[in-house]
Amino acid sequence: MRNVRLEIAYDGSRFFGWQRQEGFPSVQEALEDAYRCLTGDTVVVHGAGRTDTGVHALRQVAHLHVETKLDDDRLRHALNAHVAPGVVVRRLETCRDDFHARFDARGKRYMYLVATTRFRPPFGEKLMHWCEQPLDLVRMRAAADAFVGEHDFSALASAGSPRKSNVRRIRSLHFLARRERFAFVVEGDGFLYNMVRTIAGTLLDVGRGKLEPRAVHEILASRDRKLAGPTAPPEGLYLVSVLYDESVFPRRDRGPRGAPGVFQY
Repeated sequence: MRNVRLEIAYDGSRFFGWQRQEGFPSVQEALEDAYRCLTGDTVVVHGAGRTDTGVHALRQVAHLHVETKLDDDRLRHALNAHVAPGVVVRRLETCRDDFHARFDARGKRYMYLVATTRFRPPFGEKLMHWCEQPLDLVRMRAAADAFVGEHDFSALASAGSPRKSNVRRIRSLHFLARRERFAFVVEGDGFLYNMVRTIAGTLLDVGRGKLEPRAVHEILASRDRKLAGPTAPPEGLYLVSVLYDESVFPRRDRGPRGAPGVFQY
């Protein structure tokens, strides 16, 4: 038996979140069912974090202990042949036996994507949040600076799993702007339940003129959830990557005909 870690991408609109739950399709269930169909064995896939219903992932990390003669590359191909549509195992490698996708993680990076067209986009409706109101990106950038650093984020906390403290550290928050859409990318050592979506809702309120940029400092100091913006819809949220002290999946991926694409990231 060996420990293998996975890098997984999935379309969250097809699932009721990461965690297995009776009667509702989940990403964890899709991966565990794929392995059972392949080998007949029952395994538990441990993810680095639990994404909610509708939330997507570009590079979620998970691990599981397997007992199979398939090498890493063949196991990856076999899992992708059996897993439900909307999930792809991008990378797979045997790792140290005590690696844990969740407990070894030292941070996460999320992206929130917003379409700013006048009319609802005809494509990718479940892959982004659409906002038709005019937004002031300068104001939003000014407000975003207030989130960076270590703060008590009680004002952005929604009811969820129990936690010892609402103090978290945001390492960076920056915007990527294009003609008819923009995204912000936030990196931190940890996030409260719905915290990134509430950051998004608060920044959108600043962009609409409902809140002043300086109000973010006051909102954080108040620790009052009622003063922050609404929780933005899940469709725009992506788990971009999970951060570890060690380098995971460091090698350039190759397929039977060489590198599968021009760009590797």
